[in-house]
Amino acid sequence: MHLSLTRVTCHATSMVRKPPRRRNPPGTRYLTPAGYKAFKDEFHELLYVVRPKVVEQVADAAAMGDRSENAEYIYGKKKLRHIDSRLHFLEQRLSDVVVVDPSEQTAADIRFGATVVLEDEELEGEVVYILVGEDEIDPSRNRISWQSPVGRALIGKATDDLVIVNTPKGRRELVVLRFYYDPI
Repeated sequence: MHLSLTRVTCHATSMVRKPPRRRNPPGTRYLTPAGYKAFKDEFHELLYVVRPKVVEQVADAAAMGDRSENAEYIYGKKKLRHIDSRLHFLEQRLSDVVVVDPSEQTAADIRFGATVVLEDEELEGEVVYILVGEDEIDPSRNRISWQSPVGRALIGKATDDLVIVNTPKGRRELVVLRFYYDPI
């Protein structure tokens, strides 16, 4: 089964096709190669492993008779809707994404995918952040969104720059000690 949205275009007098409308303009969502692979793997697992098993369970439950009081059937249908919703979400994300490999970056300033080492006066020490896309955020691994307040403040900065960030907890002053681009 391949999930995709079909767009029907009505051509009255003109043969000119309008481009499909997207929720986000192309290039607004970034993923690292690892993030892209994780999405592709999840999509494949759901579509070819999990969904067929649930379809089989629903079919078995439906064969038992009255569906209106069959908890296995009702739960299975609910689970299928959830799986289909997640598949649709993943398909949309994968179609609107730009994959950026940090190891191929040559920028002289901080960009998406950079690993940034900062001096944080508030914490009285160093802090390391990796700027990733919003779908790859993981604070336990120091992965923050490049669109977060700290991420936006770091974009375009270079070594020894003072970065002032207004966060919900207040103003933070950070100094860029170094940054580099490694594969994630």
